[in-house]
Amino acid sequence: MAAGASAAPPPAAAIQRLADDYLARRITPAFPQGLTLEEARDARELFVKKLEPSLGRPVGHKVGLVSRAMQDRWGVDQPVRGVLLEKMLLPDNAEVAADCGARPLLEADLIVVVKDKGINKAGTPLEVLKHLKEVVAFIELPDAFVATNGISDGAMLAAANVGARLGVLGKRVPVKATQKFADSLASMSVVMTDEAGLELGRGLGKAILDHPLNAVLWLIEDLQLAGENLQPGDLISLGSIQMLPLPPAKSVTVAYDGLPGGPLKVTMRLKPAAGSAK
Repeated sequence: MAAGASAAPPPAAAIQRLADDYLARRITPAFPQGLTLEEARDARELFVKKLEPSLGRPVGHKVGLVSRAMQDRWGVDQPVRGVLLEKMLLPDNAEVAADCGARPLLEADLIVVVKDKGINKAGTPLEVLKHLKEVVAFIELPDAFVATNGISDGAMLAAANVGARLGVLGKRVPVKATQKFADSLASMSVVMTDEAGLELGRGLGKAILDHPLNAVLWLIEDLQLAGENLQPGDLISLGSIQMLPLPPAKSVTVAYDGLPGGPLKVTMRLKPAAGSAK
């Protein structure tokens, strides 16, 4: 959707409540008025600015709704994007509280790291690879903290920064700008297990827009519509390969098999919510 002068974000009080409830890990109501995606982007910018004093500077981007099924469910015809802030990202084997959000979810995700500004001219997955530095195993813990009352609203999801809450960064592999590496990103298998080795879920890289790097191509275009570009060092969360409610586990490991230089793994440990029985 092209930018225009008619965009009108929700009132400041509504955006302040969204931020207050997010920081307090409370369920919050959706904005009463319907938003266009353009208005949602403006609202997200204001919302994220209110989070920065607590969560630090922007370090990258999150792409969400990366399957046709999820787009249909949320009433949009394209992905949506959010902003990753510095303190959202945790190191491998980090301990995360089960009540880290109002309604936390668990996603097998993937991050890529931008190498140089040439990425903004890329038009194919192979061209994207030439301007990436690393691929990083990533468990995302988004928060479904907006009460939709049964109505899935993609614009509201965008305004709420696509529910970005926390994520755990795991093993990294350097990118090779080859067709073999590009193909392996789509064909890799991804398996989520708990501390006992019980499988929680699995998927393939191509679950993300038929190829994970299509998420980067979409992001480049969407940023440019807003007069922005990717920058060297930016982290890009490419989207969900598999998503489920946060399980009652002691730890979760996500393994990615099939990448040259792999396999990749990332693990997080879960501690019970405060006041819960152990």
